[in-house]
Amino acid sequence: MSAVHTLTAGSAVVITGVSVLVPGADTPAALAAGPGAVGQPVAPEVLVGKKGLRYKDRATQLAYCLASGALMDTGLLDEDGLTVPGTSIGVVASSNFGNLDTVTSALDTIRAHTVSATSPMDLPNASSNVIASSVAIRFGLRGPNLMVCNGATSGLDAMHWAATMIRSGRVDRVLVIGVEPDNDAVRRLLGDGRTGVDGGAAVVVERAEAARNRSADVRAVYGGYAMTDGVRSCVEDLGGTDGPAPVRWQIPQDAAGALPDDLLPGVPRDGFGPGLGQASGALGVLQCAAATGWFDEGGTGPVYAVAGAGLRGATSGVSLLAPTGSPR
Repeated sequence: MSAVHTLTAGSAVVITGVSVLVPGADTPAALAAGPGAVGQPVAPEVLVGKKGLRYKDRATQLAYCLASGALMDTGLLDEDGLTVPGTSIGVVASSNFGNLDTVTSALDTIRAHTVSATSPMDLPNASSNVIASSVAIRFGLRGPNLMVCNGATSGLDAMHWAATMIRSGRVDRVLVIGVEPDNDAVRRLLGDGRTGVDGGAAVVVERAEAARNRSADVRAVYGGYAMTDGVRSCVEDLGGTDGPAPVRWQIPQDAAGALPDDLLPGVPRDGFGPGLGQASGALGVLQCAAATGWFDEGGTGPVYAVAGAGLRGATSGVSLLAPTGSPR
């Protein structure tokens, strides 16, 4: 299994906005430096107000905060609303545990009291696409809408689908959100004290020409995507036969010790965790946000972000270039 997607200069895709909300880090630069193991929980009611939060699961509430932050960061949202047509912005959200609390609560109620006892306010939120659709409705984003829930590669796959939507001409820009909650439902599922990240990241991925037309700052350049059946082939495909070697390599923390020493020797390996817990569907977007933070502080590229199930099975990767670079 191997799929490689690179971009030509005529289809350049860039990152123009970033938002980070995890305990211990609330900026891309702080995330790139390594979030602290201890931090205050995110309080959505403080960041976006209480209106509209009632009946929404924790992941959707966190996604509202991330969406608002990323859209405002790139100038697509101000106090008066969107600064571009809502039809020009799509949404791709990634989360594997997002509304698990709503689903398990509804099932517990049905088991104990039959379906007649369920709340009409809860059942619509049991749909797997609730995060992506709720964000679109709240902010008036009327472009393509997609929810990705496919395990460890989910966040990087979400980046790929956002770039694909832009490259195919479906939309000028896409808000990509990776979010995971930390609540009782997630803790019971994961066990062994492993919890969700209780936060995540959002990035605005945009057609380079559209970004130039509105004088937006380019924070990173999307270089390409690969999905293969292992980490070695994924890394090889990201670099191609003549691509530049990466300057940094972002990987899941729990995979760092299992990687062969001869794979990208000398390239710093930036692991995520343990302070972030089981980042899961938020991981890939967090990786891309951290790469942007690296570029913000003057770092060069390419930066590789790779994620997978222990990096021994299906593995996805994304390469990101510094703003002064050009897509290969």
